[in-house]
Amino acid sequence: MTKREISQPPAVMGPWRFVVWFGTVSLLADFVYEGARSITGPLLASLGASALVVGVVTGAGEAAALGLRLVSGPLADRTRRFWGLAIAGYALTVISVPLLGVAGALWAACALVVAERVGKAVRSPAKDTLLSHATAATGRGRGFAVHEAMDQVGALVGPLVVAGMLALTGGEYGPALGVLAFPGVAVLGLLVWLRARVPDPEAYEREVDASAGEPASDGRLPAAFWTYAAFTAATTAGFATFGVLSYHLVERHLMAAAWVPVLYAAAMAVDAVAALATGWLYDRHGTRVLMALPVLTAAVAVLAFTDTVAIAVAGSLVWGTAMGIQESTLRATVADLVPRGRRATAYGLFAGVVGAASLAGGALTGGLYGYSIPLLITVVVAIQVLAVVLLAATRAMRR
Repeated sequence: MTKREISQPPAVMGPWRFVVWFGTVSLLADFVYEGARSITGPLLASLGASALVVGVVTGAGEAAALGLRLVSGPLADRTRRFWGLAIAGYALTVISVPLLGVAGALWAACALVVAERVGKAVRSPAKDTLLSHATAATGRGRGFAVHEAMDQVGALVGPLVVAGMLALTGGEYGPALGVLAFPGVAVLGLLVWLRARVPDPEAYEREVDASAGEPASDGRLPAAFWTYAAFTAATTAGFATFGVLSYHLVERHLMAAAWVPVLYAAAMAVDAVAALATGWLYDRHGTRVLMALPVLTAAVAVLAFTDTVAIAVAGSLVWGTAMGIQESTLRATVADLVPRGRRATAYGLFAGVVGAASLAGGALTGGLYGYSIPLLITVVVAIQVLAVVLLAATRAMRR
């Protein structure tokens, strides 16, 4: 035990309470940024963006949210300032979203979309590491799943509020996004309070390690981690962003723009259920449950880009199911693969690999959408076959 570990005061709330309060932070944050993301495609289209621009910008946003963690992850491990980085990242997000509503030029809106995602890059490795310490005591799958399910309550309410504001204002984006400033203020206040209550969440995991014994580590990231990152990158590279899905729905006149946030909210509800189900299954059966992800990713491409409303809507709901797995169980697995002393670095590197795949996926689906939808589907299915092979290799390395 190090001097730092001895000097830190114990946590003043149980691990499950910490998970729930941290989930409340994410609930409010998702209220803000998922409300905005639900209308990103139509908003950019209203400013003159093409399908390719929407795909590249939303893909670049996800790449920023993931790729920049190559810096923020190691920084968190080196400085141990997990709370500071988490608060700074949330602050950038909750400031960018209301400004998006008053952006009058396409370039400004694109910059704010990316800026909001940069905020996620700053906070995520630190946030996931803080959460991973508590889930060592609650169960990785269940802890991350409950956190993700609470995320999706905000992701459900935010788009519905935005849809209501659009209906009330006759389609004005400014008021619809401006109202999201209020939960943003609550995010920052709750984070400051939680930090004061639990300054050192790592104490949760140290207690578990003291009773069970922490696995030996030579300081390097395990080989299985890299294979797992490759699997996640492959399945992400074939995953369309909701910006492209909503672009298709509006531009093909399958759905009015005001109804897109409602569909997004429904997808987030499915996301929450999928996270809880797969989190429970992960704690019982391990990484085999992730075999569902490539199947779902391929199904999104097959269903979502049709010209039949019911089938396209079903594709968006399948997209929500895949998101539930991506946002909970994938992160839980990283915590199980990597010792706690290197975990923020692992989350950063993992996200950087996936970020490159997100940019490729946004450009791929956006570009092929305008060229040939059958070709888009064929390419996505082929990539998912590769993802299945990589996941099988990861499971073999862990045995």
